[in-house]
Amino acid sequence: MDTNIRVAGEAGQGVQTTGMLLVHALASLGLHVISGQVYMSRIRGGLNWYDVRIADYPLYSLREKADILVALAPEAVDELGDEVAENGRILFDGKDGGDRVLAMPFTETAKEVAGSAIMANAVAAGAAFALLDYPVDKLCEFLARHFEKKGDEVVSKNIECAKRGAQLASDHAGHVEAPTHNGIQYDVLVGGDVIAMSAARSGVKFVAAYPMTPSTPVFTALASLADRYGILVEQAEDEIMAVNMICGAVYAGVPAITTTSGGGFALMTEGVSLAGMLELPIVISLGQRPGPATGLPTRTGQEDLRLAIHAGHGEFAKAVFAPGTITQAYHLTRRALQTAHKYQTPTILMTDQYLVDQERNAPALDDRYDPVDRHILADPPDDYLRYAVTESGVSPRALPGSNAFVIVDSDEHTEDGHITENLRKRVELQDKRMRKLQGMIGEFLPPEFYGPKNPEQLLICWGSTYGPVREAVDRLQEAGRNVALLHFPQVWPINVEAVRAAAANAGFDLSNSDQIVCVEGNCTAQFASLLRELNLIGPCRTMLRYDGLHFTGDQIARRVG
Repeated sequence: MDTNIRVAGEAGQGVQTTGMLLVHALASLGLHVISGQVYMSRIRGGLNWYDVRIADYPLYSLREKADILVALAPEAVDELGDEVAENGRILFDGKDGGDRVLAMPFTETAKEVAGSAIMANAVAAGAAFALLDYPVDKLCEFLARHFEKKGDEVVSKNIECAKRGAQLASDHAGHVEAPTHNGIQYDVLVGGDVIAMSAARSGVKFVAAYPMTPSTPVFTALASLADRYGILVEQAEDEIMAVNMICGAVYAGVPAITTTSGGGFALMTEGVSLAGMLELPIVISLGQRPGPATGLPTRTGQEDLRLAIHAGHGEFAKAVFAPGTITQAYHLTRRALQTAHKYQTPTILMTDQYLVDQERNAPALDDRYDPVDRHILADPPDDYLRYAVTESGVSPRALPGSNAFVIVDSDEHTEDGHITENLRKRVELQDKRMRKLQGMIGEFLPPEFYGPKNPEQLLICWGSTYGPVREAVDRLQEAGRNVALLHFPQVWPINVEAVRAAAANAGFDLSNSDQIVCVEGNCTAQFASLLRELNLIGPCRTMLRYDGLHFTGDQIARRVG
């Protein structure tokens, strides 16, 4: 059993606060919770909404339709009313109700109780709780904790507003069917916060970035952890400065990261190339959004796969990871840092607005502080060569200020770091740098298979589409379809044999391309074309979405047919 609640209204009306209250309060009941946000690129007005889905089983996706629409503005009813389920209800902040529309004066009630409309979100949350037939006391307990620092008066007014909201809903007959809470007590995790926490616990000591949606939550979360973990935070004047600052930091031996998106990453590409030539272990958290240019800056998409893989002029090794869940984002952030430092090369962690803003309760993450190995020579020899040619392509790394000369240059250089135009040396050093790819391929994270063995149809996906595709697989199996998924958490470099083995172990032959569907959040099927280039699949069916919204499990199941 699951229920989907959608809070909608103008920017500035407390849509996000209401949604957040519901997420945490409902999670405290012992329910499985997942949330997602859709918001416009404006400070006031427009129409934003916040979905909160609850169930008595683990959730991986949101749903298309809402069972409860909490409409804080008339536009919410006009624009989203048709997306309410047949037996759903609309809670409208006003006096005039109608078919399925329950008029509830959230704003007037807040003014009456608290003397201000600002607490209308507590009234709305209380009404939603009552309509679900859940004890409003649990919501009040969370309100007390959430507003504790603001003083007893603020706490008591919010609690009274929530109770009055519950009474408003109780005045209407009936409830919306909702799942029974089963007592699980998991932490509520937020995508952006989890990436930042993983970076901090993995030893990152410097972050430089220019704020750019949807990567900003990672940047601000790192800033909030700065005092606890000893992280220096710098808001750079632009993205060019940010990437060059982290290049300087890692050259000096300081683990560093930057966050960016879209056009910001485009500005960084020369710095990425610099890191490739200087063999610097930089990590970039790249939050994708629909483009080109400014595009839809606050919406979600998967349009930058090719950009990430090929970012930076010239040819050099890099690794690109794309987590599918919040928990996976935690582990892959650390993996990105480990890979960057082991292979002394740029590494990119690809996310998107859907994953960064997502909230989900899940088992607690490993909270140990465990800095990654920087692979630094403690006592370099007298004849130390920064770019010594090795079989693996990875040269011993010493730091400036040690007893070794550490010379670097963006020009082609010799093993000791001095500029050269010797063409034989050019080939030797370029081959050395590119040999790192073989090591990365050997450590490739194989794709995850989910579903029945020997499937008749295989859905291939990467990044944050994992959750919706997984739910679609479950729905299709319930309908009698023999369907499975193959999800790629690492999208570059790809170990072709490992991919074939993962599919073969599940009983699926990738050469059977007419039974493959690639699910992606772009309009050119970038990952499908990459797999074709690698001769992993042939021409196959694709399922694409590029309107700025995320996939849902029910939508994918319907489109698979």
